[in-house]
Amino acid sequence: MILSIKKSKNKLINSTIVVSSMTMLSRVFGLIRDVVFARFFGVSIVMDAFIIANRIPNMLRRFFAEGAFNQGFIPVIADYKEGRTHAEVKLLVDSVAGTFGLILFIVSMIGVIMAPIFVSIVAPGFIMDSGRFDLASLMLRFTFPYLMFISLTAFAGGILNTYGRFSVPSFTPVILNITLILAAIFLAPKLDNPGLALAYAVFVAGIIQLIFQLPFLSKINLIPRPRWGINHEGVRRIGKLMAPAIFGSSVAQINILISGVIASMLGIGKISLLYYSDRIMELPLSLFGIALATVTMPFLSSQYAQKSMEKFAEVIDWSMRLVFLFVVPAAIGIFLLAEPMIAVIYYGGMFDQTNVEMTALSLKAFSIGLIGFSFVKILSPAYFAREDTKTPVKVGLICLMLNLVLGVSFAYYLTQLNYPGAHAGLALAISIAASLNAFLLYIGLRKNKIIQSGKNWLNFLFRIAIANFSMFLCLSFFEQPLSWWISLELLHRSFWLLLAIVTSMLVYFSALFLSGIKLDILKFKSD
Repeated sequence: MILSIKKSKNKLINSTIVVSSMTMLSRVFGLIRDVVFARFFGVSIVMDAFIIANRIPNMLRRFFAEGAFNQGFIPVIADYKEGRTHAEVKLLVDSVAGTFGLILFIVSMIGVIMAPIFVSIVAPGFIMDSGRFDLASLMLRFTFPYLMFISLTAFAGGILNTYGRFSVPSFTPVILNITLILAAIFLAPKLDNPGLALAYAVFVAGIIQLIFQLPFLSKINLIPRPRWGINHEGVRRIGKLMAPAIFGSSVAQINILISGVIASMLGIGKISLLYYSDRIMELPLSLFGIALATVTMPFLSSQYAQKSMEKFAEVIDWSMRLVFLFVVPAAIGIFLLAEPMIAVIYYGGMFDQTNVEMTALSLKAFSIGLIGFSFVKILSPAYFAREDTKTPVKVGLICLMLNLVLGVSFAYYLTQLNYPGAHAGLALAISIAASLNAFLLYIGLRKNKIIQSGKNWLNFLFRIAIANFSMFLCLSFFEQPLSWWISLELLHRSFWLLLAIVTSMLVYFSALFLSGIKLDILKFKSD
């Protein structure tokens, strides 16, 4: 029994490293993509329009694919893998591919036809601005089919993850980023409407991402032969789990959608500012929160199917410790270094000093919620793996209403004050809602005794606090006004930022070591 647990732990650690590494590669290319966007398009009508045109299919993707579908599909296929024959697993995959694929095709066609209506709903502020509205509607006709391609890609990725092939699904987003970079640099300058190059690139990337999965599915003999299977027992189970999870697993996306609706009415560029800051905040969230959730979801589902709640609880405890270990200092560092980070990454070309200041405001607001975002990512699978989709829905409704009330209130109040950073109030509302979401999910798991008080938690948190305070003092020595950072050449600016980050990390990990916390915590050692 002990040997089995140790093997499971080592496999989780190795899988998490693989996913984090591939995610890091994807985020590096994503960062390059956003730098290209900032330099070529800046904070503009084109960027506002593309963000909305890209947000709609991506939001639905989170609902249908990475969110609700995976939360419904992975527990079922894990159960089939553990207790059924390979032929039965193959039939499930074929039935899901045919049923899910046809629904996605119909939804995509509706989206293409009704593009202007979708833009009106998601960005009502565009209606009075014909330039942004027409451009966003045209772009959406090309980006909406991406929903079908990427959702099927996520379906393939869910199969590969269940069978322990984590690297391929984790690498796939790199394809989208490379395609967008090439389109912005080489195709956009040749078009009368440069922004359309980005929409074309999204469409093409979706096809490539799906095709990329097929050889790896072939290796495990699970390339789908789509068939209509609405009455298949597994498909019905997945549908039953998906229905509430469509909302419950995507609260963060709905919150961002609400903020986008409000931001569209605050004027040109506010959507772009939120986008640029959110992209930086997503880096640590993807590296830790999403990577952990990706790896632990199949494992938790498998352990629940085997009624092994000891392993189940241990994985959650380990994941929470890693969030405190890595995400808390990341949040503090992003908050304190927001302006120099934005200046190093985005400043130049169409992105001026005012854009740096405004983007930094919303980045600081987002960083406040980074811990909450991460905890939602690792705690939600503990519900979905047990096929409990009702609780996240209830929690999500509460947080959704809070975000709506706070978002409208902050935006109205700051606008009345003529404060140029009203968009930062929307980011703050999202952060507060995410923090409450995480807290309520945690309380629910404690109430059901899924999470129990592990040994030395208070001692662990105290030592983490000491290390973070030491890092905070270190970063304070690098504090300079934005004008100082802007005055430097890019190379010098990058050097000083890198020096601040590396030095603060050395101080943080040294403080951890001196306080008694060693990195063998990564070995998933049980209390």
